[in-house]
Amino acid sequence: LDTPCSPLIVKSGYIVCVCNATYCDTFPSADPVSKGNYVVFTTSQSGLRANKQILPISKSSKTTTVYHIKLNETRQSILGFGGAFTDAAGINIAKLPAAAQTKLINSYYSKDGLEYTIGRVPIASCDFSTRAYSYDDVPGDFNLSQFTLAPEDFKYKIPFIRSALSVTSRPIKFFASPWSAPAWMKTEHNMTGQGTLIGQPGGPYYKAWATYFIKFLEEYEKNNISFWGITAQNEPTDGLMAKFPFQSLGFTPEMQRDFIKLDLGPALQNSSYKNTKLMILDDQKLFVVTWMKTVLSDPEASKYISGVAVHWYVDGVLPSDIMTLAHNLYPDKFLFGTEACEGSMPWQMKVDLGAWDRAVSYAHDIIIDLNNWVTGWTDWNLALDLTGGPNWVSNYVDSPIIVNYEKNEFYKQPMYYILGHFSKYVVPDSIGLNVNSPAHKPLVEITAFLRPDKSVVVVIFNLGYQPETIELTDDVTGYIPLTIPGNSIQTVVWWLS
Repeated sequence: LDTPCSPLIVKSGYIVCVCNATYCDTFPSADPVSKGNYVVFTTSQSGLRANKQILPISKSSKTTTVYHIKLNETRQSILGFGGAFTDAAGINIAKLPAAAQTKLINSYYSKDGLEYTIGRVPIASCDFSTRAYSYDDVPGDFNLSQFTLAPEDFKYKIPFIRSALSVTSRPIKFFASPWSAPAWMKTEHNMTGQGTLIGQPGGPYYKAWATYFIKFLEEYEKNNISFWGITAQNEPTDGLMAKFPFQSLGFTPEMQRDFIKLDLGPALQNSSYKNTKLMILDDQKLFVVTWMKTVLSDPEASKYISGVAVHWYVDGVLPSDIMTLAHNLYPDKFLFGTEACEGSMPWQMKVDLGAWDRAVSYAHDIIIDLNNWVTGWTDWNLALDLTGGPNWVSNYVDSPIIVNYEKNEFYKQPMYYILGHFSKYVVPDSIGLNVNSPAHKPLVEITAFLRPDKSVVVVIFNLGYQPETIELTDDVTGYIPLTIPGNSIQTVVWWLS
């Protein structure tokens, strides 16, 4: 049986669910229901949290507001959803009692939780570390004979990654991203600020940096962790900005193209990691078209590249179909969301406990991505503290799970439940389906998929204050009547006969 949310009302309309060593709510599964029925899960600002109902499918239509799910108009296949195993996440999880640590990891990766299938791992330090460190600070060690993982890997990353692997019911795709090369490899001899690798692609510093990736994969493999993918560089445009505040490494698209063609691609190809999926960009969607045109137009670079990774931070100012434009440029490369968080803008509150508007931002962004060929969505830190840290440059942000270690408890925010409405039910290898929507419902957002078990899953979001009464049909099953409360998200699943 599912365990309900233990609510803490932070203020009116702001609700978190409290978990500790002995109690934590669970996220209900979509087990097959008898023919003629459908299952619906509802999360609302007013306090419903993945509330499950099994209801009958209707033979006839009773409303003019019908959404037609087009079973024969298919889009992309889903890779999955997940979050990042940063030092900060591990530091916070490690401060909880052991039983609460288990409940937190279970909340994301187990059958009781969101059943995440993605995990991002920073290669060495990032801003969500307590210091700037690399794995080889010996100047001139071009063959990286002194390469060694940091204490943080063994204390804060590997144990929790292994924990996720031990509780998961689905295979997890891990991918790794570097923030900065060791200072001695860089033009400014500093891990932060503006700076690129010394010399040119094909030269000794670029070759050493490519080897660094391989060494990282080898060391994690020794700890029984294998990686599905890597990104060539986290936010390569950061390292082109003067006085950038934390770890970065600058690449123009031309530099990334040549680094992959001459150094990183061959290094992967000549290693036991040649099947690791290499992704370019790992930066704002603003740059996606330019980078794809520059990097992927070179067949000698493109042959090593599987996908294009994007971040969400400037999505609000971009046209919603930008990723469809990207897909149409190179349909054989997958598009994948690799970082998103709330509270990152200077004027924003960092942690805003129970904030529904932050859940809205997540749902809106994920639905737009999924309707425009994006294959998955990766949240940023799995857990942060009440200040939104630790972060060694005070770049605090929000997280779906906030740890209050002084009380030995953690809080699941509305963002957490929103993520579950996708990750739990839009399972890997689900195929996107087009939806014909009625024109007069601007506050209702919808995305639909055909799951591998021949069920249809629809995630539908009501941005308005009023309930919406609608119907779904796939022109085979009959009509699925829904009343979507104001300020709520629903996931609906039905099985095709």
